[in-house]
Amino acid sequence: MNTDTATAVFESLASGLRLEVYRLLVRKAPDGLVAGDIASALDVPPTNLSFHFKALTRAGLITVTPEGRYQRYRANIPLMLDTIAYLTESCCADQPEKCIELRAAAGQR
Repeated sequence: MNTDTATAVFESLASGLRLEVYRLLVRKAPDGLVAGDIASALDVPPTNLSFHFKALTRAGLITVTPEGRYQRYRANIPLMLDTIAYLTESCCADQPEKCIELRAAAGQR
């Protein structure tokens, strides 16, 4: 992953609603959800979501597939995993055992 892609991902997730949409779609992977179900789950009017879907799609975080008169949205799980790898690739000066210790300590809080 390059810096431009990572920046686009983070900019897209900077909205609280977009972050919640994405987290919901991650939970519903790989099947995804149609727009109306997303709106219902997040208690948001469906008309408010189209702008957010566009931003998430443009960043590559979600895909959309037409299903008759509905649109099914799915989280791009490989991009999510690439983003996590990008953030952690040089963690702890390339000494992964230190990361394990830090992760365990974070879980105790």
